[in-house]
Amino acid sequence: MAKYVILYNSLSGNGKGLKAAEELKAKLQGDEVRFDDITKISDYGAYFKKTPEDERIVICGGDGTLNHFVNAYDTDSLTREIRYYPAGTGNDFLNDVKDEAGEPPFVLNPYLKDLPSVTIKGKTYKVLNGVGFGIDGYCCEEGDRIRQEKPGTDVNYTSIAIKGVLFKFKPVNATITIDGLKRNYKKVWLAPTMHGRFYGGGMNATPQQKRLDPEHKLSTLLFHGSGRVKTLMVFPGIFKGEHVKHTDCVEVLTGHDVVVEFDKPCALQVDGETILGVTSYHMVSKK
Repeated sequence: MAKYVILYNSLSGNGKGLKAAEELKAKLQGDEVRFDDITKISDYGAYFKKTPEDERIVICGGDGTLNHFVNAYDTDSLTREIRYYPAGTGNDFLNDVKDEAGEPPFVLNPYLKDLPSVTIKGKTYKVLNGVGFGIDGYCCEEGDRIRQEKPGTDVNYTSIAIKGVLFKFKPVNATITIDGLKRNYKKVWLAPTMHGRFYGGGMNATPQQKRLDPEHKLSTLLFHGSGRVKTLMVFPGIFKGEHVKHTDCVEVLTGHDVVVEFDKPCALQVDGETILGVTSYHMVSKK
């Protein structure tokens, strides 16, 4: 009989985190299982030390839960085996690794090493999936507003994105500097930099990006220069990675040191966590 401690996020999946953890318990029939709320853990190092070695630790949550974990603990120094069971709403991390990671709960450790970091407004964050800037940040801002006004609402980001493209979001001019090489773009709709392929609840933004790339390269997507109608035609293809075929308005750049600057403030998201009023970000890989 195996022993498990499930670290569930009481705020994950629009408040469905505990229910998902209980579903995992049902799958572990015959094993000894206990629960801890990950939002109540203030010191992960101390928590891991006091957790018996014969207990398997499982993080149960979504991208936001993982983002919180990697920014609250030095995962490069992690010695305990940590497993993962998805319980969020977007699960972009899962979409990116499921073909190689196996059935959940799978071992998380390889994906927590050598994560890139991004600096925004003087504060630095580790990045699990990617940093979104442009209409994707706008979508997160609108999603947060909807949840605040109507708690528990399932937010339809696709609908928000379409309305943004058609009416509300105004593209910006941008300067992109990658490994010292500067480029200027007009009418930029999207300018995310990615560690994985997926973000925004299923958008395959950078289909060729490899999370475990031995060279630790990042991919920056530029969706630019198109009008609203053309953008609306091309944009849905991002969910299957087919947008990159439209080379007249879509470009993917790779490198290790990325600076993205907009000519007016926009909302930005880091692994789904929204930051408002941002004019630039600086993302660096672990070379």
